[in-house]
Amino acid sequence: MRGRYCWPLLYGLALTAFSVYVLLDAFVIPCSYLAVTEGAVTASSEAEGGSTADYGGAARSAAVITDDSYNDGSCTIKITQYRACETNLYVVDITLTDPQTLKTALASNTYGKNVTAATSKIAADNGAILAINGDYYGARSGYVIRNGVLYRSSSAGSEQQDLVIGTDGSFSIVREGGVTAEELLDAGAQQVLSFGPRLLEDGEITVEQNTEVDKAKTSNPRTSIGILGPLHYVFVVADGRTKASAGVSLYELAEFMQGLGVQTAYNLDAEALPPWCSTAPSSTVPLRTESVFRRGR
Repeated sequence: MRGRYCWPLLYGLALTAFSVYVLLDAFVIPCSYLAVTEGAVTASSEAEGGSTADYGGAARSAAVITDDSYNDGSCTIKITQYRACETNLYVVDITLTDPQTLKTALASNTYGKNVTAATSKIAADNGAILAINGDYYGARSGYVIRNGVLYRSSSAGSEQQDLVIGTDGSFSIVREGGVTAEELLDAGAQQVLSFGPRLLEDGEITVEQNTEVDKAKTSNPRTSIGILGPLHYVFVVADGRTKASAGVSLYELAEFMQGLGVQTAYNLDAEALPPWCSTAPSSTVPLRTESVFRRGR
């Protein structure tokens, strides 16, 4: 009788242990594929690609800094807080003289799985002046190009909308079903962010009132990026799920950015807190895998 019940028990334990391992491997255990350094990328056997990564930027003069602004001659930043839709929204207006000052960074300077860090930590490690979340690539599929380096070429699906930032700092939105990551890289893509959806194109709203990301609620904290003109950008972070801020829908976010004069806008992974800024070190930020920022060197 003892043997009769022993094998089912052992099988159940083994199945449980395997299931726990699969979950830990998928969501907890860090795994490094590529280590990014200041002039090179060191690849592991699991990486899909990679080449040199250049984090250079425009030279800075002595910066003029206030509580809500920054100006070093090559980068001008103005932070404004708005109140709309019962929500606090933080708008960062950015003007650059060199497109190479808009860079991305990875947690621990590593491309991998479950490699996470606070946005403030990523920004500080890379000398950033300003930082927001990117696309949280580690929890999603889709193309990954960072600073002219192709890290992942597998598609998230033909309808996945990606933000492409070119060498001239221009924005465009593509569907992964219509172009490969290699083709984007060959065409000069410096950054490809795979989250979405697109909010505005040519100044027109491109989401419906009921459009949402996966199974997210209608009112949410949000993070988005937009372009108003050549080398003139805007970051928008909406608070949400708090007593002070209900959050906004994607359509409300698109309407808000349209009111700012944004021409192309793209939804990023939600941060729910003000953008990290080196001139405001008291800012708090959540755990994320990556940030988009202006490098402060």
